[in-house]
Amino acid sequence: MLVIGSHVGFNKKTQLVGSVEEAINYKANTFMFYTGAPQNTARSAIEDGLTLEALTKMKENNIDFSKVIVHAPYIINLCNEEKFEFSVNFLTEEIQRVNLLGVKYMVLHPGSHVGLGIEKGIDNIIKGLNMVFQNVKDTNNVIILLETMAGKGTEVGSKLEEIKKIIDGVENKEHIGVCLDTCHLNDAGYDMENFDDFLNEFDSLIGIDKIYCIHINDSKNIKSSHKDRHENIGFGTIGFDNLIKIIYNDRLENIPKILETPYVEKEYAPYKYEIEMIRKKEFNPNLIDLIINNK
Repeated sequence: MLVIGSHVGFNKKTQLVGSVEEAINYKANTFMFYTGAPQNTARSAIEDGLTLEALTKMKENNIDFSKVIVHAPYIINLCNEEKFEFSVNFLTEEIQRVNLLGVKYMVLHPGSHVGLGIEKGIDNIIKGLNMVFQNVKDTNNVIILLETMAGKGTEVGSKLEEIKKIIDGVENKEHIGVCLDTCHLNDAGYDMENFDDFLNEFDSLIGIDKIYCIHINDSKNIKSSHKDRHENIGFGTIGFDNLIKIIYNDRLENIPKILETPYVEKEYAPYKYEIEMIRKKEFNPNLIDLIINNK
């Protein structure tokens, strides 16, 4: 079954209810959200009543709660020694919040080593994750998904070997997995035109059973550009047909696919229309005009 959705909002007033309603509006059957602004630590208390109301709405609209994704905030950087203690503490708090919501998967950017070097950065990530999992060991039902990165700046995680090394170093392996990002993979140098070859490489190094989520994004950049600039589906260098082959790959059936494509004119969400294209497997070259005219 195709499990497709997008990033949606989460605010203090409506919390998970608002997230579900936005996903329903896009005709999605999954979604991804942040539990607060990704750039700061401001967080509102989780209201159980809203969570229960959201669960009812999900059941009524055929959204499988077990496929819903949370994204950890960008300000967590386990690589950076100056922010290490903060990152461990804040990630611990985020896992506790996600546990309260009942969500199973949380995507995490591995981090940037900011001049320390890849090896030291990886060591810090492993140390930090082991500390976090120790902090929440008696209450944790969350699986952290390391996101594949584009390799911009000093990012860790643009190579599968780096992801593998982190996973190998994590003691609680039942709580660690991977989120693929098609734009990031393209920009990191992986060939999205021959995705089965990539999956074979991933399987031999890490194991396909560790993939729990895929961010579906086209790219504004050529392969190996290391720039990380998302594009709307079918309007980038990966292309619609290649993305459709990835989305409908039999080896990835039932894994949530999440759109993080840019808003049109920085104002209008494209997700309803992109999801429709994906379901029909038909590219609409007039997508941008369609979105603007139906805003």
